[in-house]
Amino acid sequence: MMALTASGRWFDGRSAAPHAVTLHLGERLEITGPEVHRDWNLIDLRAGEGQAPLLRLGIAGDPGHVEVVDPSFAACLETRYPDLRKRTDAGGGTWRLVAGSLAVGIAVLLTVFFGLPIAAGVLAPLVPAGIEARLGTAVESQVLDLMGDPPPCAEPAGRAVLDRLVARLAAGRGLPPDLAVTVRRHDTANAVTLPGARVVVLSELIAKARSGDEFAGVLAHELGHVASRDPTRALIQASGTSFLLSLVLGDLTGSTVIVALGQAVLSAGYSRDAERAADAYSVAAMRSVGGDAAALASMLERIAKDEADADPALLRSHPFTRERAATIRALAGARDPDRHILSDADWMQLRGICPGATDGPDKPAPKPRPSQRRRV
Repeated sequence: MMALTASGRWFDGRSAAPHAVTLHLGERLEITGPEVHRDWNLIDLRAGEGQAPLLRLGIAGDPGHVEVVDPSFAACLETRYPDLRKRTDAGGGTWRLVAGSLAVGIAVLLTVFFGLPIAAGVLAPLVPAGIEARLGTAVESQVLDLMGDPPPCAEPAGRAVLDRLVARLAAGRGLPPDLAVTVRRHDTANAVTLPGARVVVLSELIAKARSGDEFAGVLAHELGHVASRDPTRALIQASGTSFLLSLVLGDLTGSTVIVALGQAVLSAGYSRDAERAADAYSVAAMRSVGGDAAALASMLERIAKDEADADPALLRSHPFTRERAATIRALAGARDPDRHILSDADWMQLRGICPGATDGPDKPAPKPRPSQRRRV
């Protein structure tokens, strides 16, 4: 079988930076470039959403994807693997339209008789990944605007450590291939998980962490929300009937849903069951990579204490925080105190991902109002 070669762009699933690669199509698809090598079975390929002549390819379990603009290459690939597009349709085509229509009717009934939480649980898994990604982009823009448009933090050495950490925590856990973790300079210790597998870490969270394990535990907790699609479920609850209307109209990223949702994302919280599930996910992920799975408990308690000192009204949430911390420590079990998820050198580099963010009065981004806070 004659091989075909094309140029493309590789996206690692953790940052927006493209990498130039070469695609070799033979009995398998080989992708090569600086620090990039993939050898994919054609049967495992799936075509992502994209406007021709752009072809976006990935496989389940790999956070990265490759994009190629070459009609001849695309035609040859589809000739060798005719089911390439059918696999995409199987995940988001006719059957999903039918399921979506049925879901609207079911969700309306569930909303009437049981309320939005149950309806949200039915609808969230049915939102196509492509639409959820566009929804996440729109919501992220509003969230950042409400936080004062904090600048991104991407000091190269720190960013490289973060990318490696995300890859370790996500490996083999079935997370979306377009998972994106970014850091923004802000003086609130928090992280926000958005639809479309987007996690925004605020720099003060890194500053508050006393070890790489504490920060990694929080990050793994947020990845747990990604895995369960909790942000989309929460967004459906926050938008109410406007989401149902937009589902009928086929405009999930239009004004009927987006208006005021940035505020809702910042002020809303997940259910206790969702938080417990994300905690358990964090413990499992941290244990799998040899980190301190109990470090998340220490981080939660310290952030809760700091917030309660600033606002005594928040003391009412402390019983749940203590309950979560105790459960996390019980799940984590014993560990080797000499093992850490990051070396001291890597942790120092990660702490420097946002130069000047913790150096004093030059932090430009304002704290959100108390009504906008949502703890990890």
